[in-house]
Amino acid sequence: MRVLSLVTALFAAAAAQADAPLIVLDQTRLPFDLGPGHPANNPARPANSPNAAWNSSGNTANSGTAWQNRPSNPDNERRLIITGDGGVLGYYATNQGGVLNLFDVAGRRVAYRPARGTRSLFTVTGQWCGTVDGGRGNFVLAVTPACAARFGR
Repeated sequence: MRVLSLVTALFAAAAAQADAPLIVLDQTRLPFDLGPGHPANNPARPANSPNAAWNSSGNTANSGTAWQNRPSNPDNERRLIITGDGGVLGYYATNQGGVLNLFDVAGRRVAYRPARGTRSLFTVTGQWCGTVDGGRGNFVLAVTPACAARFGR
């Protein structure tokens, strides 16, 4: 419950910006419905797979070289993934199929949230990475320490 209170507080701060705060979570303290044990969040679920068409790294809509995903795209300056101290870890972009992609500052795809059925984040190789709390455009990313390390900071 404390994790959700922290997420809610960070969500309120994010709503004023459109940037997405990233917090590192203790997976053991997550409620069941947000963790990887819940069937909707299971990495083995076909819709969550990195091989599903819209989630795939092979889909050009998820590539860091696609215009909507490039670090040089001015729209991504308003979709930053930030730390509690204001540091920038990367940015996020949604593809045409509704998949939320997370990129590091160099434009490397770090993780994704499938378009439907889960609020979980997965690494590009399919491991459960964390969860997203909040609505479209105003949300908080709560990730495992291993997932946070993928942003290279």
